[in-house]
Amino acid sequence: MSRIGKLPVAVPEKVEVKITGNTVDVKGEKGALSFTFADCVAVKMEENNVIVSKLDDSGKALWGTTRAVIANMIEGVSAGYTKSLEINGVGYKFEVQGQKLILSIGFSHKVEMLVPTELKVTQDEKLKNVIHVSGIDKQMVGQFASKVKAKKKPEPYKGKGIKYVWEYVRRKAGKTGAK
Repeated sequence: MSRIGKLPVAVPEKVEVKITGNTVDVKGEKGALSFTFADCVAVKMEENNVIVSKLDDSGKALWGTTRAVIANMIEGVSAGYTKSLEINGVGYKFEVQGQKLILSIGFSHKVEMLVPTELKVTQDEKLKNVIHVSGIDKQMVGQFASKVKAKKKPEPYKGKGIKYVWEYVRRKAGKTGAK
């Protein structure tokens, strides 16, 4: 039994939710998102809440998922999502040029990544080794941040590579000298 699916999703004042058939459209001050849900669940508006219910037993698997996606859409158009990445290593750096992210991460060439138009990548004002990936779609922000991190994962001996700001890299001792 889904415990997440039972909870209603509160809609803030500046967010507009429209349900048409199997599509939920959410508009807010940051933008608009749309989601098509499965036939085995029902979505309806009651006052300032969105309520998701299952129609039959086949809807058990998608009941909580549908509710979570709608809640993420509402939070995205009202507040937005941000993931912060940190780069560590001698000579490692980020550059943002328009819709391109250029990484210097120890290869013989610079790695260029095209930033999706829905996302915004900015370099931190104080720390040169931190960038922020932000947008209204939680899945897209997380996926792009994950792709950037995958270009050079942090290694355990010196900690060089790209990691999330909150992430802790467990360090190893390395080689010991001859005895």
